[in-house]
Amino acid sequence: MDLILEGILKAFYLLVTFDPEVMKITLLSLQISGTATFISLIMGISIGTIVALAEFPGRRLVVSLINTGMGLPPVVVGLFVTIFLWRNGPLGFLGVLYTPTAMIIAQAIIATPIVMGISLAAIQALPKNLRLQILALGATRLQMVWILVKEARLPLLAGVMAGFGGVISEVGASIMVGGNIKGYSRVLTTATVMETSRGNFDIAIALGIILLLLAYFINLILTTIQQRERPK
Repeated sequence: MDLILEGILKAFYLLVTFDPEVMKITLLSLQISGTATFISLIMGISIGTIVALAEFPGRRLVVSLINTGMGLPPVVVGLFVTIFLWRNGPLGFLGVLYTPTAMIIAQAIIATPIVMGISLAAIQALPKNLRLQILALGATRLQMVWILVKEARLPLLAGVMAGFGGVISEVGASIMVGGNIKGYSRVLTTATVMETSRGNFDIAIALGIILLLLAYFINLILTTIQQRERPK
Protein backbone atom coordinates (compact mmCIF):
# COMPACT_ATOMS: atom_id res chain seq x y z
CA MET A 1 0.00 0.00 0.00
CA ASP A 2 2.88 2.38 0.74
CA LEU A 3 4.21 1.84 -2.78
CA ILE A 4 0.83 2.65 -4.33
CA LEU A 5 0.47 5.74 -2.14
CA GLU A 6 3.93 6.89 -3.20
CA GLY A 7 2.90 6.39 -6.83
CA ILE A 8 -0.27 8.46 -6.36
CA LEU A 9 1.67 11.26 -4.66
CA LYS A 10 4.32 11.09 -7.40
CA ALA A 11 1.64 11.32 -10.11
CA PHE A 12 0.08 14.32 -8.35
CA TYR A 13 3.49 15.98 -8.10
CA LEU A 14 4.33 15.36 -11.76
CA LEU A 15 0.97 16.78 -12.84
CA VAL A 16 0.89 19.90 -10.68
CA THR A 17 4.51 20.78 -11.52
CA PHE A 18 3.91 20.14 -15.25
CA ASP A 19 7.02 17.98 -15.45
CA PRO A 20 8.42 18.62 -18.97
CA GLU A 21 9.33 14.98 -19.62
CA VAL A 22 5.93 13.69 -18.50
CA MET A 23 4.06 16.39 -20.42
CA LYS A 24 6.00 15.55 -23.60
CA ILE A 25 5.33 11.83 -23.19
CA THR A 26 1.63 12.47 -22.48
CA LEU A 27 1.17 14.78 -25.48
CA LEU A 28 2.99 12.33 -27.75
CA SER A 29 0.74 9.50 -26.52
CA LEU A 30 -2.33 11.60 -27.27
CA GLN A 31 -0.99 12.65 -30.67
CA ILE A 32 -0.10 9.12 -31.81
CA SER A 33 -3.23 7.40 -30.50
CA GLY A 34 -5.49 10.26 -31.61
CA THR A 35 -4.11 10.17 -35.16
CA ALA A 36 -4.34 6.37 -35.30
CA THR A 37 -7.94 6.50 -34.07
CA PHE A 38 -8.84 9.14 -36.67
CA ILE A 39 -7.38 6.98 -39.45
CA SER A 40 -9.24 3.95 -38.11
CA LEU A 41 -12.52 5.91 -38.15
CA ILE A 42 -12.18 6.82 -41.81
CA MET A 43 -11.26 3.29 -42.85
CA GLY A 44 -13.35 1.39 -40.30
CA ILE A 45 -16.64 3.21 -40.75
CA SER A 46 -16.29 3.26 -44.54
CA ILE A 47 -15.49 -0.44 -44.95
CA GLY A 48 -17.85 -1.52 -42.17
CA THR A 49 -20.75 0.35 -43.79
CA ILE A 50 -19.97 -1.05 -47.24
CA VAL A 51 -19.85 -4.63 -45.95
CA ALA A 52 -23.05 -4.10 -43.94
CA LEU A 53 -25.01 -2.84 -46.95
CA ALA A 54 -23.52 -4.96 -49.74
CA GLU A 55 -24.42 -8.50 -50.74
CA PHE A 56 -21.62 -10.51 -52.35
CA PRO A 57 -20.24 -14.06 -52.37
CA GLY A 58 -18.09 -14.77 -49.34
CA ARG A 59 -19.68 -12.01 -47.27
CA ARG A 60 -19.89 -14.19 -44.17
CA LEU A 61 -16.19 -14.98 -44.48
CA VAL A 62 -15.38 -11.26 -44.68
CA VAL A 63 -17.55 -10.54 -41.62
CA SER A 64 -15.87 -13.34 -39.67
CA LEU A 65 -12.44 -11.94 -40.62
CA ILE A 66 -13.49 -8.49 -39.41
CA ASN A 67 -14.76 -9.92 -36.13
CA THR A 68 -11.53 -11.87 -35.72
CA GLY A 69 -9.55 -8.70 -36.37
CA MET A 70 -11.25 -7.04 -33.41
CA GLY A 71 -9.13 -9.26 -31.19
CA LEU A 72 -5.93 -8.89 -33.21
CA PRO A 73 -2.91 -9.38 -30.87
CA PRO A 74 -0.87 -6.14 -30.80
CA VAL A 75 2.44 -8.03 -30.70
CA VAL A 76 1.51 -9.80 -33.94
CA VAL A 77 0.72 -6.44 -35.52
CA GLY A 78 4.03 -5.10 -34.22
CA LEU A 79 5.89 -8.09 -35.65
CA PHE A 80 4.51 -7.72 -39.18
CA VAL A 81 4.75 -3.92 -39.24
CA THR A 82 8.39 -4.25 -38.14
CA ILE A 83 9.08 -6.78 -40.91
CA PHE A 84 7.45 -4.58 -43.54
CA LEU A 85 9.25 -1.43 -42.36
CA TRP A 86 12.62 -3.13 -41.76
CA ARG A 87 15.39 -1.69 -43.90
CA ASN A 88 15.33 -4.82 -46.10
CA GLY A 89 11.55 -5.13 -45.98
CA PRO A 90 9.00 -4.19 -48.66
CA LEU A 91 8.50 -0.71 -47.18
CA GLY A 92 11.99 -0.25 -45.77
CA PHE A 93 12.68 2.57 -48.23
CA LEU A 94 10.28 4.77 -46.22
CA GLY A 95 12.73 4.83 -43.32
CA VAL A 96 10.01 5.22 -40.67
CA LEU A 97 10.82 2.28 -38.39
CA TYR A 98 11.40 3.37 -34.78
CA THR A 99 9.53 6.61 -35.34
CA PRO A 100 6.13 7.95 -34.20
CA THR A 101 4.91 7.38 -37.76
CA ALA A 102 5.52 3.64 -37.43
CA MET A 103 3.62 3.68 -34.13
CA ILE A 104 0.67 5.41 -35.78
CA ILE A 105 0.65 2.78 -38.54
CA ALA A 106 0.68 -0.09 -36.04
CA GLN A 107 -1.98 1.46 -33.82
CA ALA A 108 -4.21 2.27 -36.80
CA ILE A 109 -4.02 -1.39 -37.87
CA ILE A 110 -5.04 -2.42 -34.35
CA ALA A 111 -7.92 0.06 -34.07
CA THR A 112 -9.39 -0.26 -37.57
CA PRO A 113 -10.91 -3.76 -37.16
CA ILE A 114 -12.44 -2.67 -33.83
CA VAL A 115 -14.14 0.34 -35.40
CA MET A 116 -15.00 -1.69 -38.49
CA GLY A 117 -16.68 -4.47 -36.53
CA ILE A 118 -18.74 -2.08 -34.39
CA SER A 119 -19.70 -0.03 -37.48
CA LEU A 120 -20.76 -3.19 -39.29
CA ALA A 121 -22.93 -4.29 -36.36
CA ALA A 122 -24.39 -0.78 -35.92
CA ILE A 123 -25.50 -0.47 -39.55
CA GLN A 124 -26.84 -4.04 -39.61
CA ALA A 125 -28.89 -3.32 -36.47
CA LEU A 126 -30.91 -0.63 -38.28
CA PRO A 127 -34.33 -1.68 -39.63
CA LYS A 128 -33.94 -3.36 -43.03
CA ASN A 129 -36.75 -1.31 -44.56
CA LEU A 130 -35.17 1.99 -43.55
CA ARG A 131 -32.86 2.17 -46.56
CA LEU A 132 -35.80 1.45 -48.90
CA GLN A 133 -37.85 4.21 -47.27
CA ILE A 134 -34.97 6.66 -47.66
CA LEU A 135 -34.53 5.80 -51.33
CA ALA A 136 -38.30 6.01 -51.87
CA LEU A 137 -38.19 9.62 -50.63
CA GLY A 138 -35.84 10.47 -53.50
CA ALA A 139 -32.46 10.27 -51.79
CA THR A 140 -29.42 9.13 -53.75
CA ARG A 141 -27.50 6.07 -52.58
CA LEU A 142 -24.76 8.28 -51.17
CA GLN A 143 -27.34 10.32 -49.24
CA MET A 144 -28.91 7.09 -48.04
CA VAL A 145 -25.59 5.87 -46.66
CA TRP A 146 -25.00 9.19 -44.91
CA ILE A 147 -28.45 9.08 -43.27
CA LEU A 148 -27.86 5.50 -42.10
CA VAL A 149 -24.53 6.50 -40.57
CA LYS A 150 -26.24 9.40 -38.77
CA GLU A 151 -28.92 7.03 -37.48
CA ALA A 152 -26.23 4.71 -36.13
CA ARG A 153 -24.16 7.53 -34.59
CA LEU A 154 -24.57 6.37 -30.98
CA PRO A 155 -23.01 2.91 -31.43
CA LEU A 156 -20.48 4.46 -33.81
CA LEU A 157 -19.35 6.76 -31.00
CA ALA A 158 -18.94 3.64 -28.89
CA GLY A 159 -16.70 2.37 -31.68
CA VAL A 160 -14.60 5.52 -31.42
CA MET A 161 -14.18 4.96 -27.68
CA ALA A 162 -13.34 1.29 -28.17
CA GLY A 163 -10.80 2.08 -30.88
CA PHE A 164 -9.11 4.82 -28.87
CA GLY A 165 -9.12 2.72 -25.71
CA GLY A 166 -7.53 -0.16 -27.60
CA VAL A 167 -4.56 1.90 -28.83
CA ILE A 168 -3.91 4.35 -25.98
CA SER A 169 -3.35 1.35 -23.68
CA GLU A 170 -1.38 -0.70 -26.22
CA VAL A 171 2.27 -1.41 -25.44
CA GLY A 172 3.60 -4.43 -27.40
CA ALA A 173 3.45 -3.03 -30.91
CA SER A 174 4.50 0.44 -29.75
CA ILE A 175 7.75 -0.85 -28.29
CA MET A 176 8.46 -3.06 -31.31
CA VAL A 177 7.97 -0.42 -33.99
CA GLY A 178 8.73 2.72 -31.96
CA GLY A 179 11.78 1.60 -30.02
CA ASN A 180 10.84 3.57 -26.87
CA ILE A 181 13.40 6.28 -27.69
CA LYS A 182 13.57 9.02 -25.06
CA GLY A 183 12.27 12.35 -26.30
CA TYR A 184 11.20 10.88 -29.64
CA SER A 185 9.02 7.75 -29.53
CA ARG A 186 8.49 7.16 -25.82
CA VAL A 187 4.82 7.12 -24.79
CA LEU A 188 3.06 6.50 -21.48
CA THR A 189 2.71 2.74 -21.89
CA THR A 190 6.28 2.11 -23.00
CA ALA A 191 7.66 4.45 -20.33
CA THR A 192 5.64 2.57 -17.69
CA VAL A 193 7.09 -0.76 -18.82
CA MET A 194 10.62 0.66 -18.80
CA GLU A 195 10.33 2.17 -15.30
CA THR A 196 8.84 -1.08 -13.98
CA SER A 197 11.73 -3.09 -15.41
CA ARG A 198 14.13 -0.71 -13.66
CA GLY A 199 12.35 -1.14 -10.34
CA ASN A 200 11.15 2.48 -10.26
CA PHE A 201 7.68 1.46 -9.19
CA ASP A 202 6.66 4.88 -7.86
CA ILE A 203 7.31 6.51 -11.26
CA ALA A 204 5.70 3.55 -13.06
CA ILE A 205 2.56 3.85 -10.92
CA ALA A 206 2.52 7.60 -11.50
CA LEU A 207 2.73 7.13 -15.26
CA GLY A 208 0.01 4.47 -15.07
CA ILE A 209 -2.27 6.84 -13.17
CA ILE A 210 -1.65 9.60 -15.71
CA LEU A 211 -2.49 7.14 -18.50
CA LEU A 212 -5.74 6.20 -16.77
CA LEU A 213 -6.65 9.85 -16.28
CA LEU A 214 -5.92 10.65 -19.93
CA ALA A 215 -8.06 7.74 -21.14
CA TYR A 216 -10.82 8.68 -18.70
CA PHE A 217 -11.07 12.32 -19.74
CA ILE A 218 -11.03 11.53 -23.47
CA ASN A 219 -13.77 8.94 -22.99
CA LEU A 220 -15.68 11.33 -20.72
CA ILE A 221 -15.80 13.86 -23.56
CA LEU A 222 -16.93 11.22 -26.06
CA THR A 223 -19.49 9.80 -23.62
CA THR A 224 -20.91 13.29 -23.01
CA ILE A 225 -21.34 13.76 -26.75
CA GLN A 226 -22.89 10.32 -27.09
CA GLN A 227 -25.39 10.75 -24.26
CA ARG A 228 -26.31 14.22 -25.46
CA GLU A 229 -27.21 12.71 -28.82
CA ARG A 230 -29.31 9.96 -27.21
CA PRO A 231 -32.99 10.05 -28.23
CA LYS A 232 -35.28 11.35 -25.47
